[in-house]
Amino acid sequence: MNIFRALQDVTADFCGCFVTIGNFDGVHLGHQFICRKLAAEAREAKTKSLVITFDPHPKMILHPDIRPFYLITTLEEKLSRLADCGVDGVLVIPFSLDYAKMTAGEFVQEVLVNKLKIKKIIIGHDYTFGHGKKGNSDYLMYCGRRLRFDVAVVEAFHVGGDVISSTLIRKFILQGDFPKVTAFLGRRYNVAGKVVSGRGRGVELGFPTANIEPEKELLPPAGIYAAFVNTQGKRYMAALNIGQKPTFADYTFTFEVHLLDFSGDLRGQILQTEFVEKMRDIIKFDHPEKLKKQIAADVEKARLILSKNENEKT
Repeated sequence: MNIFRALQDVTADFCGCFVTIGNFDGVHLGHQFICRKLAAEAREAKTKSLVITFDPHPKMILHPDIRPFYLITTLEEKLSRLADCGVDGVLVIPFSLDYAKMTAGEFVQEVLVNKLKIKKIIIGHDYTFGHGKKGNSDYLMYCGRRLRFDVAVVEAFHVGGDVISSTLIRKFILQGDFPKVTAFLGRRYNVAGKVVSGRGRGVELGFPTANIEPEKELLPPAGIYAAFVNTQGKRYMAALNIGQKPTFADYTFTFEVHLLDFSGDLRGQILQTEFVEKMRDIIKFDHPEKLKKQIAADVEKARLILSKNENEKT
């Protein structure tokens, strides 16, 4: 898949391509449907498929007061997920306050027509673009008739009666509802991070943990989770602790995993954590031995949950 970091970088072989436009945060099932449809129709028409997206996310520039604004995927992860959909290229437009002044008409004329000379655009039913969000599906159909390109509008994608959206997925992650997150994303929510040195309490309790500096801000509430961890080409079952350690009067934030059936030093390694299910809230125990017994129970519960989920989509 070709990745273009600016409009002028798009190569001549993409002239006359099929395109879609969107932020595509999460690359959820609805996004995947649009992008796979784009790729398939472009192949049939013997032309290229191009996804147009933006970095940073426009809301981070237009509404800097809304913090934190959580993203489901990093840019690198988003590009990887788009590549999995089979598209030929992605144009990542650098988004800025100046760029935000471009009108919908200017975007259509300068980007879609003059530069790309598109043959067709496929767009989600609710996507808007251009200054003041004046660009929408109706506007694109008007432009298509006038400027001679086809327009296809994809209706809302549903799971269990809910309309899939990145906003709703963020809500589920913040609630720790990972069965719904997995159902909407079409895969498990993933957080990568580098292993750093901890205080060694896990070793003292008989359950050594890898302390991780998570790369994403979007994390579920404090608690104990069943998770899969991928590192060095291998996949492990794990019990994950997010939050504080009230038993030790330690109220600093931690993100640490105990890998089942693993021994070794992971410091400095990058771990990929896939959330499966929340098992319980964090509890303050009046003695470390009681905590140790609870951790043993957590590990066995995690093993049971993960054994049932081992062959499901990731």
